[in-house]
Amino acid sequence: MPAPLLPSLPFTRARLTLVFVLMMSLTLSIVLVAGRVVMTGKLQFLFLVWNLFLAVIPFALSTLLSISAGRLRARLLLPVSAAWLLFFPNAPYLLTDLFHLNARPGVPLWYDLALILSCAWNGLMLAYASLSDMQRLVQVRLGVWMGWGFAAVALLLSSFGIYLGRYLRFNSWDVLTNPLTLFYDIINRILNPFAFPGTWGVTLVFGLFLLIGYATVRLLGREHEQPAELG
Repeated sequence: MPAPLLPSLPFTRARLTLVFVLMMSLTLSIVLVAGRVVMTGKLQFLFLVWNLFLAVIPFALSTLLSISAGRLRARLLLPVSAAWLLFFPNAPYLLTDLFHLNARPGVPLWYDLALILSCAWNGLMLAYASLSDMQRLVQVRLGVWMGWGFAAVALLLSSFGIYLGRYLRFNSWDVLTNPLTLFYDIINRILNPFAFPGTWGVTLVFGLFLLIGYATVRLLGREHEQPAELG
């Protein structure tokens, strides 16, 4: 007997509003990048547009899963979910682009700060929105605690992915194009954890930061969903 399908999430007005606000925020970041190119005549920060595109992918996948889960069989649900997990670290990864903030000629430092912060903010919000979708799918099938357990594990794994991307310079597609080197470096760090303190420092600190931030956003949203009490 096939497993029951997950209920789909209707594309409500609230969902459309969320997509609209995220797109406006992404547009602001792109405009800031374009403005910097005009001011300096250099393509120095154009890579941030690519990073934003990669950050949109997990949100697009989680949206697809949310609105069509009821029509997807396990043979499609599982690979799409795996693709989501593979690309998910690209969203919070944008936080680490703050490393590129330095005083440079031709553009005020405050402008670069606003530009990089806007991209980091978009990455964080896309990550949280996407994770909220996936947590709901797990929660419907396995319960509230399993949903939160999934969210915590996903954020810790994404923090490990941030380390792999920022410090070892791996990309999501290296799973297909450079799997041997990628898996060797991962297994080496798992088998010899004390030899790589930076790996686990980044993973734990970023993971806790992202988890606390995610829990805060979820609790704020839930608080404002409650009807106001009459005094």
